[in-house]
Amino acid sequence: MTLRILLADDHAMFRSGLRGILDTQSDFACVAEVTDGAAAVTETARLRPDVAILDVRMPKLDGLQAAEAILAGGNVATKVLVLTTFDTDEYVYRALAAGASGFLLKSLPPEELVSAIRVAARGDALIDPSVTRRLVTRFTDSITPHEARASGAPGLDRLTARENEVLLLVAAGHSNTEIGARLYIGDETVKTHVSRILAKLGLRDRVHAVVYAHRHGLVST
Repeated sequence: MTLRILLADDHAMFRSGLRGILDTQSDFACVAEVTDGAAAVTETARLRPDVAILDVRMPKLDGLQAAEAILAGGNVATKVLVLTTFDTDEYVYRALAAGASGFLLKSLPPEELVSAIRVAARGDALIDPSVTRRLVTRFTDSITPHEARASGAPGLDRLTARENEVLLLVAAGHSNTEIGARLYIGDETVKTHVSRILAKLGLRDRVHAVVYAHRHGLVST
């Protein structure tokens, strides 16, 4: 299956380099290149790409505003990856709140960017590992362990023993392949468990599963 991708970045040189990376993948097709957030919203609605890659700093609408507009309503097939050179909490929270599937730094190696696009297209979510750690720390620092235990973890009792194991491994930052290796199960089985966990706990994606587990004291930071 060919993944249809839209690029939105106002820096021609970076956009050209990114397009070059995409062109190395036989199953990637760049369906549009735009230079501002407003055009990204318009072209995404028109072309319905599988993945839209948005720079944070763009004219007319920035990447976060564009992500919010693209994903408004929640029933959007396009997955959004936000790229930036600016590693700030505000950007992360706005991107996640909008429903973006990834928040990644532009310094990411090309092979990791390619992998991120595939992860997003599958319907999983990811953010840069260093950002994930800070995100979790900020959430967990806002409550004490006693408060976390006292408040309970809503929906946790709905999980099977295996789903609970998978949740803890997801919270520890392990990939589906790593979880499968630890539990001696296949990747597809892991993905099924993750999907059921998200549905039972009412969580949007893996990132929010990580926050849920840490916020409710299921794992230590």
